Amino acid sequence: MDTHIIIDELTNRKPPTLSQSVHREECTQCFDTQDDPLGIDVCLTCFNGGCLSQERHHAHTHYKKTGHSLALNVKRRPRPKPERDDDAEPPAKMTKLAIIEEREEDKYEHSLTLRNYRTAQEPVNFSVETITAIEPRVKALIDGVMKSLSSARQEEVQAWEEELIPCEHTLTLAQLVTGLIPAAGLAHCSKCDLKENLWLCLTCGALGCGRKLYGGVGGNSHALAHFEESAHPVCVKLGTITPEGNADIYCYACNESRTDPELVLHLVNFGINVQNQIKTEKSMTELQIEHNLNFDFSLTDESGNALEPVFGPGLTGLQNLGNSCYMASVVQVLFSLTRFQRRYAPLIAIHHWSACTESLPASCVDCQMYKLADGLLSGRYSHPRRTNDEDGALLRNSLVHTTSADAGDGVPHTPQLSQSQLVFQEGIRPVTFKALVGRGHSEFATMRQQDAEEFFAHLLTSLRRHAHAHPRDSGGNGGGESDAAARTESEPTEAFAFALEQRLQCTSCSGVRYRVDAHDVLSVPVPAREKGRDAEGRTTYEDVTLKDCIDIVMGVEGLEYKCPQCQRDVAATKLARFATFPDTLVIHTKKFQLVNWVPTKLDIPIVLSDGDVIVLDQHLGKGLQPGETELPDNVSAALALPEFNQVALAQLEEMGFPLIRCQKALLATGNNDSETAMEWLFAHMEDPDIDSPIVQSAGASGGGPDPSPEQISMLADMGFSTAQARKALRETNGDPERAIEWLFSHPDDTGEDERLESLPDNNDNSSGKEKKNAALPGSPALPARYRLRAFVSHKGPSVHSGHYVAHVRMDKDGWVLFNDEKVVRADPDSIQSLKALAYLYVFERESV
Repeated sequence: MDTHIIIDELTNRKPPTLSQSVHREECTQCFDTQDDPLGIDVCLTCFNGGCLSQERHHAHTHYKKTGHSLALNVKRRPRPKPERDDDAEPPAKMTKLAIIEEREEDKYEHSLTLRNYRTAQEPVNFSVETITAIEPRVKALIDGVMKSLSSARQEEVQAWEEELIPCEHTLTLAQLVTGLIPAAGLAHCSKCDLKENLWLCLTCGALGCGRKLYGGVGGNSHALAHFEESAHPVCVKLGTITPEGNADIYCYACNESRTDPELVLHLVNFGINVQNQIKTEKSMTELQIEHNLNFDFSLTDESGNALEPVFGPGLTGLQNLGNSCYMASVVQVLFSLTRFQRRYAPLIAIHHWSACTESLPASCVDCQMYKLADGLLSGRYSHPRRTNDEDGALLRNSLVHTTSADAGDGVPHTPQLSQSQLVFQEGIRPVTFKALVGRGHSEFATMRQQDAEEFFAHLLTSLRRHAHAHPRDSGGNGGGESDAAARTESEPTEAFAFALEQRLQCTSCSGVRYRVDAHDVLSVPVPAREKGRDAEGRTTYEDVTLKDCIDIVMGVEGLEYKCPQCQRDVAATKLARFATFPDTLVIHTKKFQLVNWVPTKLDIPIVLSDGDVIVLDQHLGKGLQPGETELPDNVSAALALPEFNQVALAQLEEMGFPLIRCQKALLATGNNDSETAMEWLFAHMEDPDIDSPIVQSAGASGGGPDPSPEQISMLADMGFSTAQARKALRETNGDPERAIEWLFSHPDDTGEDERLESLPDNNDNSSGKEKKNAALPGSPALPARYRLRAFVSHKGPSVHSGHYVAHVRMDKDGWVLFNDEKVVRADPDSIQSLKALAYLYVFERESV
């Protein structure tokens, strides 16, 4: 094609806008990048990125599908690092809790080529320099592609900094002037002999040691004890005060690091002149930076030997994108399961890409799942990190001849090199996947650390929603019940689904009620029985068996209940049983206690049975039995409206509000007073159902009534999810105040799954029972015998901080540790102790 024709077409192309994603770093359908020898072709129409791999040729596929013929090929290569001059100044020391973003142009150089796909044979290349010399306007298009924020930069935070601000306690600090503090009084903690990690109360001048910190910094928490005794919230860490008036400030009331704008004045009141201070201790920021740089799960065995890196299909690591280890651990476990591997197999991916209706693969959940499956399972990206040294070359050359047959255990082995020669993977960067799955979510759209169990539930929900909206992608042809069944079978998320039967019995009339709810995770409480303290003063706990934890969930629980038959508050019992069993059982261990209203993780060892097998046959529910009497459902007695506070009701009606609105407001606010109810009314005047009749339903998860929309809305306004509010109200028989208490005492409970609301209760022994069971997820068939396939572990004080890793049992009992991009063969001697501290267990059902 003539050069001038290409130029005419290029001048009609518009540079990307600020809101457009430019996929120049990586192919949107695989993990080939601009750093690969062939680079990436960026479409100059929609700015999609496509690879030039002979196997996948996604750039050409994009042209065939869209007709977008012009692309910019981008290849990136590292710039040679300049040798450091011995006489030059050393690099600046990191003193700020921040990740400093390096400019890409300082680290890399790019090679650019224009390509035209509208040719009979191979795409034709054109020199960027030649084209822009003929038509300078084309340069604006090229510059727009190269200088705009790439898709990866738009989706992740490249530079972050912990922002410290004052709080009401530092801004309104009232000092009890006690005079000058002698030097001897600042020498050590007032309650022990510690001479470092000392915190001075800015209210009264009391000196106490802080908490024990990472890095071996000692502490007995006497400063915290002083706050608990005196309620003096603000303190300053001695040794961190600088002549500029900076220092570590901590507010125990907020439980956060803060700043004190009047620190200089506050210290003067105790005779401390900041101009004479010399910084002698690491600040909390410096300690945290040091901790973050070194914080990791051990990659050595119990003898101190380095664990062996492994490479090959199914053994690809995931780079940490910044607090993304929770996602990496869950994803590694999912794609180790056969149903996920089959669902997102390469042949199905090719069919989907040709039929996908999304404008770009980066916007399609299925496209990104296929991309992730290819990245993790193909083995194309599971190779040692690129190095220029001879040891790296030796390792890569040796791996060419390494196969899984070498050891006979299904796990490729690294050649025997010295510990210093071991090289880990670069891993793949699932930036687009993370951004797409987290889009619109208040937590998963951020770069903050998250709970792995919550992400697992969120990911399953996202995949189900996409499958529901795009049924053709699930393998069916859109015709008849057989296709619907095929779609259900093809969706791997259904492997986790099971039904729990809740049996409620009134102890007064002996009436019973059954309810069946769908779940994907079995959350089990872990009893904390203190055993003592270790050498470092940390609390130790007695071992608990996983069987005991499951038995607690399946045990009888007492509760208060307003019986629709007795028409009064009675004592009732609740019993949980499996209505069906899943193919893959995920068990979530709840090892938490609320400390100052902050969920704190407890390291309670959980003991698995021999062979990592659990049997659940004894926990199968039987539904309504002969001789049992069902409690009335939706009868007039059950539908009777509650007694309202007549004084408050009259006051609200006098203000001109309709009766139905007054009743709803009192019901939503606990039937207390007119002022609280009036505030609720003003906040819900525009609700579409504000004038609808009050519905009192008798169905309940735990036997309580279905909560009203008003009650759910009130709890949702406090920050709880709809699912959490629904479950809390049902567990407390619709009492809003008790529901709030229940929510605070169950902070890790994600609430109820609404997927079974339209399904029948499993409460009859009629001939139609098999048909009803068929509508439930999972299977009631016995035996229900499961074997451990994987587990996710967590290290750190809270599920929202610290680090997650995954262990997966590969073929023939080879355990592999996935620690972000590091993939190593797990140490058989230490695997038992690691299982005991797992956060999520993943069991696969054994076939009969």
